[in-house]
Amino acid sequence: MILAANIFIVLSTAIAIIQLALALGAPLGEYTMGGKFPGKLPFKMRVAALMQIFILLVFVFIVISKAGIAFEQYYDFGRIGIWFIVVFFTFGSIANLSSPSKKEKLIMGPANIIAVISTLVVALN
Repeated sequence: MILAANIFIVLSTAIAIIQLALALGAPLGEYTMGGKFPGKLPFKMRVAALMQIFILLVFVFIVISKAGIAFEQYYDFGRIGIWFIVVFFTFGSIANLSSPSKKEKLIMGPANIIAVISTLVVALN
């Protein structure tokens, strides 16, 4: 379970870095939102990228607490929250793998599948 949690933490950190790059104006728009905004994202989507970083941080907190790595006092919250994360990344996998953007399919699709598997392992243990 600790290995699965660590995989999720590393993966989430990598995704957060990509989201930060998008928020700062990196021309990576074809890797997100179905490739609807190639190049730099518009301002509203850049703000959305920052919000996604916050969501990822909350998810990491939940995984850490459920896995018993830290924040043990929030274990009960993590025990429930982990299932929300599993569902979130399941739908994310479907969305990314059905994206019209080849780059999103190739990068974010597998990343979401890894997130589903790692959080499911944490949830079931």
